Amino acid sequence: MTTLATEARRTTAPAAPGNPRAAVLALALFEARRLLLRLPVLLALAGYAAWIVWRTLQPWDDYPVLQDADRATQGGPLLVGLAALLCANHAVLRSRRRDTERHFGVLVLPRGHRTAAHALSVVPLALLTAAGVAAQFTWEALKPGAVGRGSVAELLVGPLTVLLFGATGVLLARLAPSAVAAPLLVVVFFLMFVGAAFPFAGEESGAAWFAPVVSAAGTDPFPSGLLGRPAGWHALYLAGLALTAALLAVLLSGARTRTVHAALAAALTLTVLGGVVQTAGVPAATTAARQRASLTPEKDQTCVRRGTADYCAFPEWTPRVGDWARVVQRVQALAGGTARGQRLLVRQRVEARYGLYDDAALRPSTTAHQVTVGTAWGGNRVPEFSTAVAAVLVAGDEKTAGELCDGRMVTVMWLSLAWQSDPESRLRHVRVDDSLTGSAIVLAPTEPLTMTAGQTEVVRALLHRPFYGVAARVKAHWTELTSPRVTTARAAELLGVHAKVGADRCAE
Repeated sequence: MTTLATEARRTTAPAAPGNPRAAVLALALFEARRLLLRLPVLLALAGYAAWIVWRTLQPWDDYPVLQDADRATQGGPLLVGLAALLCANHAVLRSRRRDTERHFGVLVLPRGHRTAAHALSVVPLALLTAAGVAAQFTWEALKPGAVGRGSVAELLVGPLTVLLFGATGVLLARLAPSAVAAPLLVVVFFLMFVGAAFPFAGEESGAAWFAPVVSAAGTDPFPSGLLGRPAGWHALYLAGLALTAALLAVLLSGARTRTVHAALAAALTLTVLGGVVQTAGVPAATTAARQRASLTPEKDQTCVRRGTADYCAFPEWTPRVGDWARVVQRVQALAGGTARGQRLLVRQRVEARYGLYDDAALRPSTTAHQVTVGTAWGGNRVPEFSTAVAAVLVAGDEKTAGELCDGRMVTVMWLSLAWQSDPESRLRHVRVDDSLTGSAIVLAPTEPLTMTAGQTEVVRALLHRPFYGVAARVKAHWTELTSPRVTTARAAELLGVHAKVGADRCAE
């Protein structure tokens, strides 16, 4: 009898409490699986993957600069982050919608632990985003035309943004447990960040860095030493802000332990530290380096000799010398007289004195036989550089080339385009208005050139004539074709084109 009573007491005795960390982790994994299978998240991930594929397969992206490619990974995760905010908020409010919150009161796992599990459930989605970022950057880095170097801190921004938005959704559910609060916040964030309506967007320093993503860039890439971006501090700021939002949600859920208070204080410290330092402005050393690179680039460049030309480039761009040399050799092979063997200096130039986001044009060089090449390559940059080489061979220097109004423009444009595949299409792309008729502005690495309607007509006619026949005429009449006194009508006559071109007027 005594034995049976003892056994009964043993079976009815309360079980020892389990490990709360294991319970939180188990719930977090369960919620993470549900989060990843939510329709908004699946659509966001599909859109993000499509965006990566579309961006990396563009022809103008065959020559990426990695210090720009790392920042290019930051825009796509914003879409995933907005989906994480919406769905994490929806998950936290599930018990309120289904009126099961009162039943959770009898469970061993308190409300604060459940909130922590919801915050942790966003981590797998952030890791999946990190895999997408890594894939996108690796794809760019493995392209044969890639130059420069990326930043780990810049690559962390995308995943940290997803964490921040997900934690914000959890916090919003505890602050304002309403079904409409999260969708309204998503709309606000979409307009501010995805729609570029953030009040300080486009600024290089200051309050702009309080936004999750500060990835805007100018027209041309800069050497990595000229960026001056506080990427590491910004990553610390985002991590601290995400942790602060998650811990504040846990605190509001009733978990007011010393551990939570200490962790929240540490997260706030990280957020304030990163936030303050990242807004300090461009370092003085970076400003000085930008000044030196803009005014005296030769102090920072490496020069190599290829054929009849010397190529001086910033160290990160030296692998691109071969691409430049092929263009120079093809253009120079079509020239006649002394220009065919003319010694050229191809110098890479940047205008960095006005910041990363300024599109200030490079001033044309007055140095004889010097050709400017920029930091961007591929797409329209190739015919633009080809035009610059041809213009210097014909006019002698970039300053004089920018003032051409006479028949020499016919020779310049034929030299620039004739060797290229589909030269008429290249002519369209090198003109500002993408036209094939009438007068137009012709783009170049420095100030643009001008084509009249008559010159356009003559050049197009030459591109439709047999290549070798035109090449022979160009070389045979090189001296007159490059004379400042040659008119467009005379150039057309020398090259065998019969057209009424009218007078040479740059303002035509």
